[in-house]
Amino acid sequence: MRISERIISVRPTVLSVVLLAAGFGVGPASAFDGTRSPSDIAPAVGLDLAPQNDITAPALAPSSLPAKAVAPSRLPGIVPGPALAPPGIGLRAPPPGGGQLNAIDAFRSGHQALAAGNVKAGIAALEYAATRGHVVAQWKLGRMYADGTQVKRDDYRAFRMFQDIADERADDSIGTTQAPFVANALVSLGLYYAEGIANSPVKANPYRAREMFAYAASYFGDAQAQYHLGRMYHDGKGGEKDGRQAARWLTLAANKGQPQAQALLGAMLFKGDLVPRQAARGLMWLTLARDAAPQDKRITELHAAASAQASDDQRAMALTFIETWLNGSRP
Repeated sequence: MRISERIISVRPTVLSVVLLAAGFGVGPASAFDGTRSPSDIAPAVGLDLAPQNDITAPALAPSSLPAKAVAPSRLPGIVPGPALAPPGIGLRAPPPGGGQLNAIDAFRSGHQALAAGNVKAGIAALEYAATRGHVVAQWKLGRMYADGTQVKRDDYRAFRMFQDIADERADDSIGTTQAPFVANALVSLGLYYAEGIANSPVKANPYRAREMFAYAASYFGDAQAQYHLGRMYHDGKGGEKDGRQAARWLTLAANKGQPQAQALLGAMLFKGDLVPRQAARGLMWLTLARDAAPQDKRITELHAAASAQASDDQRAMALTFIETWLNGSRP
């Protein structure tokens, strides 16, 4: 089933039920698990993930989908881009050393070549695995081009790699080894649609971005997608502002430890921004966000400002909430 068809079929069920659910709580844990990310799965597939920019702006992390990511060649006015393989390397060329490898062996060969600094051979092997449906190889190539890791940054090429994953794997079962990589690809697509890609056929489309995040957030339970979806509801991008839905999705991500979601949710609750004011609870989330991302200047400043404005009782109550949260309960 193509992504566009999947979105249509999921809207009246998963998305409608989730988006209309009441309250700011987490809801059924089984429906919004999404606790595993590519970083969690990487050791099992032999992939060494170097630190990359947060996928709060294009970066590493899980991916997502909606508006059924239609292949670029199927979008109005968009023509197919250049071949994904580097110059001189055919998409179906055999991996270095000759002979035929299966997708798993080709992926391992490519990973080893990259680790050894042999970028040309590594990409050739990963391309070979990718064209044979190896999801992690597709994802790895997409992240390399998105982040400019060992290759020249090429966002449109990265977009197309993530698009292939979305078109082929949107219906993959959650809980599988490849699911976090599919979710990450979808989030990456959402980020590209949110801003567009300069000098490419991919134009800014916040409506499609919101759909991408919504699908990954609901179907895959992806924390990054839930954060970005909550932020779009808060900012009114891709649709009208909705404080209730913003708080709901941000809470789901915050309870999974996503620091940007914790910070935005905390600021909303502390200020009474689009939601009833709960200063102590807001300060709790801001404190957790600061501790999770001490290098994030914006989060640190938000926490400092809220802490300075809070009363002694509010600070004391926030500490009580934090202890409860750290003990595994939800205040």
